[in-house]
Amino acid sequence: MDSAAQASGGLRARKRAAARSEIERTAVAMVLERGYDNVTVDMICAACMVSQRTFFNYFGSKEGVFLGLPPAEMRDAVARKFLPDHGTPVVLSLAAAVVSALVAGQPDPELAGRRMKAIMASPELFSKQNEWMADHEKQLTDLVVERYTAAGLRRSEPDLGAEAGMVVGLALGVVRVVLQQNHLEHDDVWPDAGIMRRAGVLLGRIFSS
Repeated sequence: MDSAAQASGGLRARKRAAARSEIERTAVAMVLERGYDNVTVDMICAACMVSQRTFFNYFGSKEGVFLGLPPAEMRDAVARKFLPDHGTPVVLSLAAAVVSALVAGQPDPELAGRRMKAIMASPELFSKQNEWMADHEKQLTDLVVERYTAAGLRRSEPDLGAEAGMVVGLALGVVRVVLQQNHLEHDDVWPDAGIMRRAGVLLGRIFSS
């Protein structure tokens, strides 16, 4: 690819990212002002002067503008942090990797915090976030099995799948509590590493009880 083609591709990518960010900012602002149920895709598109086709190409659904990475990208982001992390208990390690992937998928911390505020303010949107997280459970379970087998652990255990599923359930529970607690304490600030260290302390207390 010559330099002109590379420059053209880079310009298109920047324009796409800018358009996506503008839609996200507009959607979040509208929902915070009016409530999730009172905002439609038509209203968001009209405010941003984009077509519904463009909106759905970017986000797939109305709730997609508020949620995180799609499953394939989410799995890859979690895998990069989780699979090599053999020094951390598996539940905390997976929870931290999921939170890290969520943060990585939010390059604008201010927008991410406002998006989380919108999610927490809407029971329907919060429910959809939980559904979105549940959609990732199978891929996360496969990652836990991969980590166990790569380390030579539990390869022949008949309940390996069930154990991995339990790890995922516990880890996602930690993630939900972490996000809720962060919202209560900081309102519209996206979680940082400190909140996961606190979660690790709490998990240690739970498992040692």
